[in-house]
Amino acid sequence: MLLLFYFSYFYRSNYDDFYIFMTKRNTQQRRHTILSRVNEHGEVSVDDLALEFETSEVTIRKDLTALEKSGLLLRRYGGAMALPQEIVAKSNDKRDSLRKMAIAKAAAALIKDHNRIIIDSGRTTAALIPELANKRGLVVMTNAINVANRLLSLENEPTLLMTGGTWDPHSESFQGQVAENVLRSYDFDQLFIGADGIDVERGTTTFNELIGLSQVMAQAAREVIVLVESDKIGRKIPNLELPWDKVTTLITDSHLAPEMREVISDCGVQLICAEVSE
Repeated sequence: MLLLFYFSYFYRSNYDDFYIFMTKRNTQQRRHTILSRVNEHGEVSVDDLALEFETSEVTIRKDLTALEKSGLLLRRYGGAMALPQEIVAKSNDKRDSLRKMAIAKAAAALIKDHNRIIIDSGRTTAALIPELANKRGLVVMTNAINVANRLLSLENEPTLLMTGGTWDPHSESFQGQVAENVLRSYDFDQLFIGADGIDVERGTTTFNELIGLSQVMAQAAREVIVLVESDKIGRKIPNLELPWDKVTTLITDSHLAPEMREVISDCGVQLICAEVSE
């Protein structure tokens, strides 16, 4: 009887874990297919999706709400519609812009399951979050509340660490000695960080004078990966944030001029130019 009890408990525990894993996987697959339907047809209805996936309308509405929060579609009464092209292509400072999405996809390709990473504040770095949905066992440190909130919405549930510190309204992130001390107590595989500009002779530059935390982040990571749109490269701003010898990789979009590509590569930095879908 005791052996039977242990077997029953072991089977039930493993079945529950498997059921939870399969439920999350099915949800991700369903949402991916819903997004494909929206992009293909321009709009979809809750009724049609519920019939197609043989699930409840409540479940479909939850799917559409999650996709809208990720900036991938727009809800409307009874269903959803694709993002207007003028919204997608027009605004470079939105996380769903074409260049940011291309850069984010290229950055995500460098992340392995179970990596320990830092994601700095910024719109370009925040675009990386949806691309982490299929990564397993991630540990993610951030100093930005918006990044933390988006990480918490992922169904693969990465382990979230926050730096804490003093809130800086200019950068919309935590800064200061407390945040720096927290970072010094960890070590990470990769740092993903943005920039206000790239001085091709010196490195990354910023309007913000609070550069101490960025430098500590770079010290705490084995790889420093800068994510920046091509129109910021060549923009000289007085505050040098990270010199080239602290940067491992720079990921930008395919609109970067050939002469700039050569200059950056000559600085000893791995350069990745992500292809932008027009």
